[in-house]
Amino acid sequence: RKNIAALGGSVELDSAEGYGTRVSVRLPLTLAIMDGMSIGVGAETYILPLGSVIESFQVDSNTIQTIGSTGRVVRVREEYMPVVALAEVFTVPRQPGASGSEIMVIVEAEGARTALLVDELLGQHQVVVKNLEANYRRVPGVS
Repeated sequence: RKNIAALGGSVELDSAEGYGTRVSVRLPLTLAIMDGMSIGVGAETYILPLGSVIESFQVDSNTIQTIGSTGRVVRVREEYMPVVALAEVFTVPRQPGASGSEIMVIVEAEGARTALLVDELLGQHQVVVKNLEANYRRVPGVS
């Protein structure tokens, strides 16, 4: 109850003998609860919407190919997809890991798949999502 109230919501219990108990949880419209996958990049933790995560796996770093000067792709089951190193995107120092292997999380959005390079998989959670732009400036790549 205290956690819901801290989010600006309320919990109501309505009980009638012989009829049962009704529990109502009300949250502001600016909040949403979603299932997410927690990932670690350096010392940071990020949440990916679970509905966008296709799969995660370890891949030999030799299978990541460089295209041009900065582009990278990886082949997953006969399909090439771009590799995005989140440590580079968010300018976060990477954790030292097992040499020669990388952790990839394949995500899909708007019909396109991308392989995200992460340091660790932390688990699945239900998370509360709140619009930050009302209180903070817009950060490219983060929503």
